[in-house]
Amino acid sequence: MTVSLFAAACARAPEGMEIAAIAAADPARIALWSDRGEMDFATLNALSNRLARRLRAAGLVAGDALALVCGNRMEFAVVRFAAHRSGLRLTPVNWHLSVEEIAWIVADCEARALFLDERAAAAASAAAAAPALALRVSIGATQSGYMAWEDALAGMDGADIPDPSLGSTMLYTSGTTGRPKGVFRRQPDPAAAAQMQEILTAVFRFDPEGGTDRALATGPLYHAGPFGLCLNTPLTAGIGTVLMDGWEPGRMLALIEEHRITHTFCVPTMFNRLLQLPEETRVAHDISSLRFLIHGAAPCPVETKRRMLDWFGPILWEMFAGTEGPGTLVGPEEWLQKPGTVGRPAPGQVRILDESGRQLPAGETGGVYLVNPPGSSFEYFRDPQKTAAVQCEGYFTAGDTGYLDADGYLFLSGRSAEVVISGGVNIYPQEVDDVLALHPAVADVACVGTPHADLGEVLTAVVELLPGHAPDEACRQSLIAFCEGRIAKQKWPRAVDFVPRLPRSEAGKALRARIRAPYWAGRGRQI
Repeated sequence: MTVSLFAAACARAPEGMEIAAIAAADPARIALWSDRGEMDFATLNALSNRLARRLRAAGLVAGDALALVCGNRMEFAVVRFAAHRSGLRLTPVNWHLSVEEIAWIVADCEARALFLDERAAAAASAAAAAPALALRVSIGATQSGYMAWEDALAGMDGADIPDPSLGSTMLYTSGTTGRPKGVFRRQPDPAAAAQMQEILTAVFRFDPEGGTDRALATGPLYHAGPFGLCLNTPLTAGIGTVLMDGWEPGRMLALIEEHRITHTFCVPTMFNRLLQLPEETRVAHDISSLRFLIHGAAPCPVETKRRMLDWFGPILWEMFAGTEGPGTLVGPEEWLQKPGTVGRPAPGQVRILDESGRQLPAGETGGVYLVNPPGSSFEYFRDPQKTAAVQCEGYFTAGDTGYLDADGYLFLSGRSAEVVISGGVNIYPQEVDDVLALHPAVADVACVGTPHADLGEVLTAVVELLPGHAPDEACRQSLIAFCEGRIAKQKWPRAVDFVPRLPRSEAGKALRARIRAPYWAGRGRQI
């Protein structure tokens, strides 16, 4: 094949039909693998066309919204590509949320169609009450009031739809307080979307021609990282994806070996769990096929990343970005020159601002503000006040804090909503987390501010221990003493509490609000 699959996709399908062009060029190429089997590009394309026609038959038109509550299964991809070629605004919903939260997002995004996985069956009735819904489809076990997945596809033509239009995505991002926020962008320009796909294909070093590149979706597809980096980008480039429906460290290594995975995405918590595997498990699997591993979603401790580089080799790339917009990218060689950096932003791309909006000099910590790229600025759906609150002279913030060093490299300190102010001193919990995570007894850790009569609040380390370590006073003192020589004494935790399992989101972020809540119950502190 002399013309790349991606070039063919761009030339023949500028309106979101890249999968159709790939299916035409190489129909038997496998697009998806999962525990339920595999699916080639021809089948993925045909099912997407059939579902697109079902959506139209239900009265949905370009610009309408579709909500998808689904695990990492092949139906997720079918819905995504059907929406993408139908001009619809797709909102993947975290199926781990409560019934009330799922129902709220389905209604808030103004969904006209809802696809609900059987694992979210408890939310079926409440979510179905969203006022705009014209179509409800169940994935897996059929729910009352929903059309079965097979029935939704039955009788629909699988041929390419003749008049596609480019859809969009509105993901919801959880704040520290309040409801999740829909990050809304207008319909993208097809030419700009195709150009961005081409750029990402080059950055991620995909090789569509060879037919051997393969991605591994480690995290939940409703999250921005796996959704974009493990599903949309590889499949649109003609690269097949293996779906993990629930991450487990040993299983990840086994899948890399079995499928000869070349590309994947991780969050730092996954690194920690991988490094905690017994040595015999780690060396038992051949991971030499891996060429590109991108990580993000949460800060990665320097020592953790060094150990992963020693194990996996110089293939770890770090991305600082968010649902709200793009940020920075740093490769392994550059990171080793500046350990801890998340990259060197382009001139004018990042500003560090204080609370009054004043730009801070190199080395001073403040709010990280990213420039709004032309044509892709966002707004929080139906919430102009929240939108205005994070904007400043053409820049936006997602709540991250950090600084630029003298050479222009960006370093993150944490989140503005997580800063602990103890006796007037600002403490960034992530910095302390990174130190305590190196202690040989620690499996996971998150520091939070807890009430103190004199200082207002103090730092408490909430720790999950590795097996074989006792949660006793000796361990507490050992953890506190471990900070000596590593961070200033005023940043040391004043207390250490132990938990059986530290709560983290599926994206790997420590759920500090949940951890902090019991300490402040009844005290009126906003958490």
